[in-house]
Amino acid sequence: MFRFSRNALTRACTIAIRRPEVVIRHRKYASQAINQMLQLQQMEICADPPSRGLVVGVYADEEDKNDAGILTPTGWRYNVQKTHGRLLEVLRMSGPMPKRGETRLLFAVEPERVPYYSAVAVVGLGKECLGYNPYEVLDEQKEAIRRSVADACRILAELDTDRIEVENCGHAESAAEGAALGIWIYQELRDPKRRVSVPSIDLYATKDEICDIEGWRIGLQKAAAQNLTRQLQEMPSNLLTPTAFAQNVVEVLCKSGVNVEVKVEGWAESQSMHAFLAVGKASCEPPIFLELSYYGTCAEERPIVLVGQGVTYDAGGLCLKEKQELFHMRGDMTGAAVVVATCRAVAGLRLPVNIRGLIPLCENVIGCNSFRPGDMVKSMNGKTIEVQCTDHEDVLVLADALLYGQNFCPKCIIDIGTCSGYMRQALDEAACGVFTNSEILWQQIKHASMHTGDRVWRFPLWNYYSKAVRAGGRSDVQNYGIGRGGRPCKAAAFLREFVPCGQWMHIDATNVMITRGDEFEYLRQGMAGRPTRTLIEFIAQSICKDTAPKLNK
Repeated sequence: MFRFSRNALTRACTIAIRRPEVVIRHRKYASQAINQMLQLQQMEICADPPSRGLVVGVYADEEDKNDAGILTPTGWRYNVQKTHGRLLEVLRMSGPMPKRGETRLLFAVEPERVPYYSAVAVVGLGKECLGYNPYEVLDEQKEAIRRSVADACRILAELDTDRIEVENCGHAESAAEGAALGIWIYQELRDPKRRVSVPSIDLYATKDEICDIEGWRIGLQKAAAQNLTRQLQEMPSNLLTPTAFAQNVVEVLCKSGVNVEVKVEGWAESQSMHAFLAVGKASCEPPIFLELSYYGTCAEERPIVLVGQGVTYDAGGLCLKEKQELFHMRGDMTGAAVVVATCRAVAGLRLPVNIRGLIPLCENVIGCNSFRPGDMVKSMNGKTIEVQCTDHEDVLVLADALLYGQNFCPKCIIDIGTCSGYMRQALDEAACGVFTNSEILWQQIKHASMHTGDRVWRFPLWNYYSKAVRAGGRSDVQNYGIGRGGRPCKAAAFLREFVPCGQWMHIDATNVMITRGDEFEYLRQGMAGRPTRTLIEFIAQSICKDTAPKLNK
C-alpha cells in the first residue's frame, strides 16, 4: 500500500463498488497524474478489515535462528491445497520462525483476488518433542499451544476480524482454551457503541483429516467456566452483593441442571453458624448461604463437596485494609465464583459424579455492629474461636461451611478461598497454594494442574502450625495464632480444626486472584479466574480410574 502526502492530495472523493463478500473502494484525486498512476497499477488502497482469520502452527527450534520451521499437519495441508506453497514461502522470507507465545501475521497469501482468509496468523509452538517437564511440573506442549493461540486470536481481534478459525495445533482442547480465554474481555458496563468487538471462534479442519471436535468442545467448556469466574470477580461489589450473587447463581445454574437452594440468615442461626454470622453482621446486606447440588450418577454415590469462600467485599472490618488493597477486594469471593463455574462445567460435560457446593456469602465491612478483636464466637461444633484480627475473617466464613459439609458423607471436601496475602510473596502468580491431609488428593490435583497449565504447589500442614493457632488460653483456637510468619500455613491449620475426619484439601488462591496481564498471553490484566480449569480437570480425572494417580502399596 502506497501513502501519499496530504498536501499533494487537494481533493478526494470515494466511490464504493460492491462485489460479492467484499466492498472495494477506489479514490479519485484532483491530480490527473496520480489518477493515471493508480489506474495503471490497478491498486486498491482502501481495503476492508479482514472478516475471517486463520490460525495455524509451526514447529521450530527457538535457539536456532536459521531453523526453516515445519508446519503442523493441518497447516501443511492448507499451505499446499489453498496457497500452493506460498504460505511457507512468505513465512520463511519474513524472518526467523516465531517462538512460543509469538505470532507472525500474513495477509492475502491465497492466490485468489478475494481470499477466503484475509489474514493468516502463524503461531510458534517450539520444538515438536515438547511434552511433560518434571522440573516445571507442566506439559509444555499444551501450554505453548494455549499461549500462542491466545496471542494470535487477540491480534486478529484487534483487526476487527469477525470470525477466527483455529487449527488444533496438536491438541484441540488446549487450542480451544487459549482462543476462548484470549479474546474474553469484561465490558458489560461500557457503552455498547464503545465495546471491543469479540470475534467468533471455530475449529479449522480439512476434509481429509480426523477432526477432534470433542476435545474442542471440552476446551470451550473449561474456558467458558474460567471466563464465568472472571466475570463474577470483575463485577463491582455494589452490584454484586450477597443477594445479587445468589440471584446470578440461580439464573446461571438452573439452566444447566444444577439445583440451587438459597438459605437465609435465620437458617444459619438455626444451624449455629455463629462464626459465619459474626463476619457479616456489620453490613446492611444480609448474609446468605447457597447450597448447590448436581447428580451425575446414582443418588447413593457419595458426593464431592466443594466449599467456596463468598466474601463479596472485604474491607477488613475494624482492622481496615490499606488503601491499595481495597480496590481489588471485590474479588474476595473468588472461591465462591470458582465453585459456581466448576458446577456449571461439570454439568455441561455431564460427568458421572455427584457434586455438592456450599457457598457462604457476606460482606466484611465497618459498621456499628462490627465484630471486634478480642471477641469470642462459637462454631457449629461448639469450639470457641478468639477473633484476634477482623481482617482474617476468611477462615471464620469457611469453618462453619466445612462442618456443614460433613453432613453429606463426602468422598472428599475441597475448599477454595483467599485466606492470606502472603501467598503473593511466596509464589507470585506461578501457582496456587495447596494444603491437604491426603497424599492421593495431592497427586490428583498436581496431575490435573500439569495438564491445564494452572499449576499448584503443596505447602506443609504440620502440627507446628496447629499448635500456633491453639496456643491461646482463653479459647480453643485463634483466627491468627501466635508467631510472626507462616500466615498461609496457620490459616490452613485453623481450617483443619473443623475437618474432624475424611480427605480434605484447602486451596489458597489469593496470589492468583489478579494477574498483571504479562505472564500468560491468554489472560488479560485484571481478575484471572484461577484455579477453575484445574479444579474441573481434577474432578474429571478423579472419576477415571485409568488416569488418576495411585499410591504405591
